[in-house]
Amino acid sequence: MTTLQGGTVTFVFTDIAGSTELLKRLGDRYADALADHRRIVREEFGARGGEEVDTQGDAFFYCFGRAKDAVAAAVAAQLALAGHEWPEGSELRVRMSVHTGEPVVGEEGYVGIDVHRAARICSAGHGGQVLLSGTTAALVTGALPEGVRQVELGAVRLKDIDEPERVVQLEIDGLPASFPPLRTEKEEPMDFGERLSRKIHAQVERQVEMALSGEDPQVDIRGTTKLAMLGFIPLFMLLALIALVVLVGVLLVRLIA
Repeated sequence: MTTLQGGTVTFVFTDIAGSTELLKRLGDRYADALADHRRIVREEFGARGGEEVDTQGDAFFYCFGRAKDAVAAAVAAQLALAGHEWPEGSELRVRMSVHTGEPVVGEEGYVGIDVHRAARICSAGHGGQVLLSGTTAALVTGALPEGVRQVELGAVRLKDIDEPERVVQLEIDGLPASFPPLRTEKEEPMDFGERLSRKIHAQVERQVEMALSGEDPQVDIRGTTKLAMLGFIPLFMLLALIALVVLVGVLLVRLIA
């Protein structure tokens, strides 16, 4: 039975990409491929101090005491998986994520947002890809295995995670380095009315700020005229709005003075 570490730990999540299609292709031989995959991951992770927290189907959940060991394990496992001869010349590609945090150790195992963050980063990746959270990337800078580099993917939105997460990909010599865009949570695009409303709101705020600062609240007629020319808002409504903003700005300046 694994004794879970407390304090700061580094999680690694793994998952076979396209496992359903691989199962259809290999049929009964998929069981052998899955067994080989499990053996390789356990050997490479265990050799670098990894503790198996959980496994379900074709996925693993590991924890490490040091971030650099977790990264080294992920790199070694990917190289070993890529070099293995799979049944019928097929490819078994595994996505992996590495995230460092301070989870709570509960009766049923690790709990807390760090567990979810690590799992979501893994879900965003593609087969053969190793993704680091911004926290882990910062910890292992200058301590990467030979032939490994960090590639910034920027801040992305992960499902059920409120704040954007900085994600970094590991580029490993001898392995594919180009992958499709991350499978992240996409924001719903604004419709035209909402975009137009935000533009008008921003212009109103700008005029008020000018009035409060004592500047002459001049209005950029060109911008509002362009909006009006689109035919969605009558020009007289925009001019009335501008006049109201200017009036309010002048009154505020007089009150402050």
